[in-house]
Amino acid sequence: MANTRVLIAKPGLDGHDRGALVISQALRDHGMEVIYTGLRQSPAQIAQAAIQEDVDVIGVSSLSGAHNSLFPKIIEELDKHDASDIPVIGGGVIPSEDIPYLLEKGIKKVFTSGASTDALANYIKELLGHQDESVVNTAPKKIAHIGIAVKNIEESLSFYTDILNLELKAVEKVESESVKVAFLKIGESMLELLEPLNEKSTIHRFIQNKGEGVHHIALEVDNLEERLNYYKKNGVRLIDTSPRVGANNSQVGFIHPKAANSVLIELYEHDEENV
Repeated sequence: MANTRVLIAKPGLDGHDRGALVISQALRDHGMEVIYTGLRQSPAQIAQAAIQEDVDVIGVSSLSGAHNSLFPKIIEELDKHDASDIPVIGGGVIPSEDIPYLLEKGIKKVFTSGASTDALANYIKELLGHQDESVVNTAPKKIAHIGIAVKNIEESLSFYTDILNLELKAVEKVESESVKVAFLKIGESMLELLEPLNEKSTIHRFIQNKGEGVHHIALEVDNLEERLNYYKKNGVRLIDTSPRVGANNSQVGFIHPKAANSVLIELYEHDEENV
């Protein structure tokens, strides 16, 4: 397989290229050929260089705030030359509110300033089919459940069943986690009341430190083990690097709160027989 060829470009009047040079070197470290256009390139020049160099992907970076104008113009220039099959990836100082607009205009993906160079390199490999795309291109299906820590399920349950009129689906003990769980159906999702069975339970420690309340959000996914491996490879801080058994015969893995703005996120893959 031929080496992946990437064009790194700095469109417009942006005069800073340290980040672009760091990215270029990081991609080379991943075995890619990198062509760097230098500073202050016009969209037409970038598109022309990409076509002449026969690149597989274009990476454009902007710190000047002109990304909403310049990035779509690169897409337009590629279209003019029948080269719309070359994907364009954006990066730099880009406000989150601008990302949907750029994606709508044809930018394949936008990496913000906090993204790692490994994440970028792995995305390019997956985008071009050099490794499995199933994880990176598939968002979690839905919120599987929200876990709520309570001191005592029996004392807490009536609010959810009698006041909110939620249906109690089941109650079970998960001995491996030292927790008792009550499942309450709400739409396509669940609320899970989590009662500690003993002082070794993480729920017991949570209640001691923070009191009763929302403990975690669970996102339903496929291919949990593959997804955890992908996150680990991309430097995401994990509590679980491989799946473990959860309630209702599920497979679960937790992402560390420090990776998600202090939110504990559970990745949940359900047993098809216990949907």
